[in-house]
Amino acid sequence: MAKERVGFIGVGFMGHGMAKNIVTKGYPLTIVGNRNRAPVESLVAMGAVEVKTAAEVARNSDILHLCLSDSPLIEKIMRAPDGIMAGAHKGLVIVDTSTANPVSTEALAAELKTMGVDFVDAPLGGTPVQAEAGQLVAMCGGEEAVFNRVRPVIETWAAKIVHLGPVGAGHKMKLLNNFVSMGYAAIYAEALALGQKVGISIATFDSVIRGGRMSCGFYETFMGYALEGNPESHKFTLANAFKDLRYVDAMANAAQVPNPIGSAAKNLLGQAIGAGMGQKFVPMLADFVAEQNGIKKG
Repeated sequence: MAKERVGFIGVGFMGHGMAKNIVTKGYPLTIVGNRNRAPVESLVAMGAVEVKTAAEVARNSDILHLCLSDSPLIEKIMRAPDGIMAGAHKGLVIVDTSTANPVSTEALAAELKTMGVDFVDAPLGGTPVQAEAGQLVAMCGGEEAVFNRVRPVIETWAAKIVHLGPVGAGHKMKLLNNFVSMGYAAIYAEALALGQKVGISIATFDSVIRGGRMSCGFYETFMGYALEGNPESHKFTLANAFKDLRYVDAMANAAQVPNPIGSAAKNLLGQAIGAGMGQKFVPMLADFVAEQNGIKKG
């Protein structure tokens, strides 16, 4: 039996590794180019086919992955004259691995359903390194039969796959996940600055936390920069982190749930972005907090 044709839009930090695993594990892959040619050319060399528009990707796909920055961009690519809906066909499944606003997700899924197109939200847990290794976590929302259809493709890039419920459940869980992780980032950055002020170096702090009950994978990638100076230890921008916590805020408001901790982390990220750090990566939040407290790097 021939494998389903897969499309991929958004071959950036996370998307390149995911798409690589799809094509190298035997699925026909169609991608659309972007300004950064390196990942596109890498995938074409592996056997992917590059086309010029999202509509062409949709026409040539049975299962179409999205890995994009936010809901406004997703909606734009969906509805543009040469966008996904222009090339959509009955039986197509959209797998949205972005971190998106669940309200937008549910509305898009309902609109696509009228066209005979199914939708699974499958946002990610992990880093670009894990994406390259096929070791991500996929948090999935969608009808069970549709989820079962796309699961073999998701298995090419995810080591842990959880079906959480209907469409939108994946994006809701992802926002909770990022609320926790960005909360950690804010705490780590503040703790490191406070420690340095009172005579506890970053290395000393790490010698106690690493390997103990307060350690975790996110801590290790954060400290990969804060302690070891690796700028690529966690390639997730502060601008994207701030966007995610704004979505958390909106979800909490809609549920009428106070979210004071999330708001504090969101505001710290907003301050860093206001200082021109939007395209810096999340562990570099430690630099911002240190500088705000008069601590010189190095």
